[in-house]
Amino acid sequence: MGAFHAYDIRGIYNVDFNKDTAYKVGWFLPGLLGADKVLVGRDCRVSSPEIHDALIQGITDAGADVDDIGLSSTPLVYFGTANYGYKASVQITASHNPAEYNGMKVSRENALPVGLDTGLGQIRDWIDEGRPTPVAAKRGTVREIDIKPDYIAFLRRFKADLGGLKIAFDLSNGMANLFAKEIYAGEDAEFLFDSLDGRFPNHEPNPLIPKNVEPLKELVRKTGADVGVIYDGDADRVMFVDEQARFVAPDLVIALMARYFCDERGERAPRVLQEIRSSKAVGEWLQRYGASLSTWRVGRAFAAPKLRELDGLWGGELAGHYYFKDFFYSDSGMLASLIVLRIVAGLKREGKTLGGIMDEIGRYRNSGEVNFRVEDKAGAMEAVKAHFAAAEKATAVMDFDGYRLEFPDWWFNIRPSNTEPYLRFICEATSEEKMRAKVEETAQIIEKQFGGIRA
Repeated sequence: MGAFHAYDIRGIYNVDFNKDTAYKVGWFLPGLLGADKVLVGRDCRVSSPEIHDALIQGITDAGADVDDIGLSSTPLVYFGTANYGYKASVQITASHNPAEYNGMKVSRENALPVGLDTGLGQIRDWIDEGRPTPVAAKRGTVREIDIKPDYIAFLRRFKADLGGLKIAFDLSNGMANLFAKEIYAGEDAEFLFDSLDGRFPNHEPNPLIPKNVEPLKELVRKTGADVGVIYDGDADRVMFVDEQARFVAPDLVIALMARYFCDERGERAPRVLQEIRSSKAVGEWLQRYGASLSTWRVGRAFAAPKLRELDGLWGGELAGHYYFKDFFYSDSGMLASLIVLRIVAGLKREGKTLGGIMDEIGRYRNSGEVNFRVEDKAGAMEAVKAHFAAAEKATAVMDFDGYRLEFPDWWFNIRPSNTEPYLRFICEATSEEKMRAKVEETAQIIEKQFGGIRA
């Protein structure tokens, strides 16, 4: 069952999974999570209504009820799950993937993620085994509800005075359209791709791909905006462009958020979470706040439970996910953008800019994620680790989610993709020359010894 991954169910619809899969997920889910009622939402993709109907049919045939919130962002489902005490929820979405993809993000009580190791693998196995799905003697019922007003009221608690700030938004034809214009009504804001369209006709809803951010950069240049904001398809991720139309590294935003939590709210010695690909600059910047910084694996299935375990205040990922204790230890692109915009507004009142402070925070040269297509991912990863460990004495070694080795003037992380035959490599150094040299050194190992191809 190729659509079941570490974090969610996702793939090309009617290729990797179909409505029969959705039905069976719905049927097995209430029993797996001990839920007599399931919260369900969906994104605007063309295939989402069909998946929605099949999923709900499965849930109700199993004897459980459904509270259906209809069109929804993924964080809206997280909010509903935790705020109202549901034991199970499903958001139908393929997040940032192209239009032909779809999937399901499953959560349990307190909006904790259900990943492959915490339930999705069991459902996959039951489907593969052909376990029967008989219709219950008493089928469940479906109730349509609207929780958007409560979510918007929650978000508004984090909105500051943005007067004097010029903002450019790219809503990516995705689920941020449900909230952005209402939340930012009355602000000096311009919006791109501000209609729900699951075909994503303007660009794929993935802000990590540079070409997808070009329209926002152009809008920032054209309007003289102080900041640009771009959400992904299901609005659980957000990324930013500074006043010079430069893309802001998402991991560095973890450090930036200390201006809100520590400088503004007065939190002292906060616990903060980053992932294994994060810049060393994050920890160095947070040292001034006495922060306790923990590093963990990539992905919501790992990050959300870890932040809860740490009782951390906030955390983030290179992919633009930001997690908050205030949001049930879950991620919300809309909440993250409200926090960043209040920071930028405060900077402007001080005569400073987003770009200026990001230059202060980010003092290393970063390669970005470099992908190598290679069949023997494990062998290539071990060879890269062994090569650099033998050449230099590492100051730190992390062996979860691939490897991260740190040296006095550079570090690297190499990790396998969960879903594709790719090794993902990222490194950072004190100079551009050293960073580029280490990327090429790695490429030589993977390409010459393992026949890898740089993607």
